[in-house]
Amino acid sequence: MALARACTAMICNIHKFREKMDAGQFCLGAGITFYDPSVTEALCDSVDFFWIDLEHNPTSFESVLSHLIAARAGGAPAIVRIPSGDVAWIKRTLDSGAEGIILPQTKSADEIRAFVSNCRYAPMGSRGFGPRRPTNYGRFTGGKYLEHANQNLFVVAQIETVSALNELDAIVAIEGLDSLVVGPYDLSASMGMPGEVHHPKILEAIRQVASKARAVGKYVGMGMGGNAEHALEAAGLGVQWAQCGNDFEYMIRAADQLYQTVRQRLPKSGK
Repeated sequence: MALARACTAMICNIHKFREKMDAGQFCLGAGITFYDPSVTEALCDSVDFFWIDLEHNPTSFESVLSHLIAARAGGAPAIVRIPSGDVAWIKRTLDSGAEGIILPQTKSADEIRAFVSNCRYAPMGSRGFGPRRPTNYGRFTGGKYLEHANQNLFVVAQIETVSALNELDAIVAIEGLDSLVVGPYDLSASMGMPGEVHHPKILEAIRQVASKARAVGKYVGMGMGGNAEHALEAAGLGVQWAQCGNDFEYMIRAADQLYQTVRQRLPKSGK
């Protein structure tokens, strides 16, 4: 009963994300780079999840918290990509209530094991205790909270280096790691083909990641621009979830298309 109440009061939207993938649905999400949480609020009804990016954007933690609140209110799971595996980043992200966390630029199984351990409370890991939002501001504590926190978290390692590919068998065997996510652009650069994300060798690497991860019950995602053909290609390779484009990309594309259509249909001026 306490756990059920916690899922009502707390942040449990990640279950819907897992259930969709378990049912065979290809999940699509939006990258969030802007500061304003109304961006997340506005997109909630369109997405299966959010990817809040701290690796490449100057987003403050206050803004991250606002996005997490907006996502929770809109019923969408929010996954935060941190800039590094530093324990401080992990603590602040999870204690702010992120339902998922992504470690980018992973290079070894040992690095990912340490990351997973820092994300999970004992006995599964070594995460330090100090949550605020995840305990509903102190209303839900004790062993039931620790169990809930370990069960209701989506821990992700990003595969975008040759060294990580070379340790793929060891990586997919890591207990407590929920998903891998491919970074195709950085992976192509690491493989000596920068930007050639559709090269047969890159596609085969992605297929290998998906095959090995899914064989042991782990989910597989990919980050990409807002390109429908690329998303469909990824789905065909075994990818189950894709961050397909981001907030500023959607805005620019829609504005450019709208204005171009209007300008093309205006009466031609002339004498």
